[in-house]
Amino acid sequence: MASIKNLKKDVNFVFGDIIETVYVWQLSNPEKELSASDAIIDEAIVAFDESMDEINAKNVDNKKVHFTALKKSIEAKGMALIEKINKL
Repeated sequence: MASIKNLKKDVNFVFGDIIETVYVWQLSNPEKELSASDAIIDEAIVAFDESMDEINAKNVDNKKVHFTALKKSIEAKGMALIEKINKL
């Protein structure tokens, strides 16, 4: 099982890169409406906060199962946000 420290770093990198990608898109497309891209940034921030709350949860019975499910959840949320970026 990976360490909690590394899992937190992964969450930071995944959602940080998504936010950075949206900012680059906004700078590259100043003539386009920014409300959709701002919504993606807001979703990424909410997903980051939810993931960190799940990582820091203390009332977990089976940590291995919890963190395995959390990794899959982070990946799914990240892929969903990337799909939305691709549709911009």
